[in-house]
Amino acid sequence: MSQLPATPTGDRFVYRRRRTVELLMDLFALCFGLAGWALTEMNLYGDLPGNFAVVAAIWFGLGVAMHVVVRWRLAWADPLILPCVLLLNGLGLAMIHRIDQIPDPVRHDASTQLLWTILGMALFTAVVVFLRDHRRLQRFPYLLFLLGLFLLLLPLVPGLGRAQYGARIWISVAGYSFQPAEVAKIVLAIAFAAYLTERREVLALAGRRFAGIDLPRLRDLGPILIMWLASLAVLVFQNDLGTSMLFFGLFVMMLYVATEKAGWAVLGLLMIGLGGALAYQFAGHVRVRVGAWLHPFENYDANYQVIQAQFGFAWGGLTGRGWGLGRPGLTTFAKSDFIAAAIGEELGVLGLMAVIMVYALIVARSLRMALASHDAFGKLLACGLGFTFALQVFAIIGGVTRLLPLTGLTTPFMSQGGSSMVANWVIIAILLVISHQARRPPVTPHSTVRAELQNEDTIEIPAVRGQA
Repeated sequence: MSQLPATPTGDRFVYRRRRTVELLMDLFALCFGLAGWALTEMNLYGDLPGNFAVVAAIWFGLGVAMHVVVRWRLAWADPLILPCVLLLNGLGLAMIHRIDQIPDPVRHDASTQLLWTILGMALFTAVVVFLRDHRRLQRFPYLLFLLGLFLLLLPLVPGLGRAQYGARIWISVAGYSFQPAEVAKIVLAIAFAAYLTERREVLALAGRRFAGIDLPRLRDLGPILIMWLASLAVLVFQNDLGTSMLFFGLFVMMLYVATEKAGWAVLGLLMIGLGGALAYQFAGHVRVRVGAWLHPFENYDANYQVIQAQFGFAWGGLTGRGWGLGRPGLTTFAKSDFIAAAIGEELGVLGLMAVIMVYALIVARSLRMALASHDAFGKLLACGLGFTFALQVFAIIGGVTRLLPLTGLTTPFMSQGGSSMVANWVIIAILLVISHQARRPPVTPHSTVRAELQNEDTIEIPAVRGQA
């Protein structure tokens, strides 16, 4: 079948928008964040807060507004992604509010995070309204590539970049800090997709054959060498292992998808291994991260975060202590880098696994829309943005649980931080634009036009040769 939302019925195809299903799932997802906040208040203070009705109205109003925007502009978009995002965003807000209650005096970081969420939703709306066709992003691959590299390395500019907690990944403008790498991952994903769409046939040409694998030609190694050197610069000079791994891994994956040549993936893995070995030898912070991963209890003071996170997981057990009943504040940066540890302590391993499955669903739907997309640029961009979520979640939760060395990446939609929140909402908007183009039925005078005018949720189109 050529269209994913179509179901064959006799000699006709039935296309369903699933917008009503999305609305019901949105409302269901919104309940989780609100319930987490309410349970925290009841377990800590024995009663619901006085502003419960106002907060509930604001939260559900925001969720319904997002649904209305999608129903209005992207009627054929994927119906599962927005509910997943609202679920994760709500849980993150609830957990940040819960950790706010620990210090004295009580902090209000959850209110700030809600403002960042509203700004992210506003940019989501702007992208949905003004970006009718994702192929408009394909026009300037080289300019976008240079812009992405500029943003990625911007924190190295003296007087503009700011080091914090050992990493130089922020810039400070007029008293406000921002992580340009969050914007760079969007710009570079678009640039990679546009470049590889143009050059995939050339890059797919095989060079020498080694161990049964066709390696790429030497003349085609320029782009991957540039990204490798840029990643090493981020790793060495910005002390940011996570961002370095994310961007180079993103480029290698998209290169493999575009060319379907295993040689590029093998070469990428070898370059990652070489870069890691060099960084371990010459960058002290990398050795510290690896030591905290393999032998955390050998240096309690230096590895306090990782150790406390493991104690939190152990205390939470399978089902968790419950909202407001754990002690996640004992882990430093529990609102940002280690929010997965806070989730694991109060919601248990089951709760954390459920969160991971929601992320997996977003990634799976991104790959599904890549398969359904009708153009190569849309396929590569959907794959790239979906892989960004997959690698980011794998790296940060793997680091918190000691599956991997700690990277310092954010947990999308959950960690405290405005840069990540805004950028991830923009990514979701682009994915929904791609899915709208991929899922919409073919234009025929008697079906699609009539359905658009009457806002029908289900339409039928006679089957033609090549559709099934």
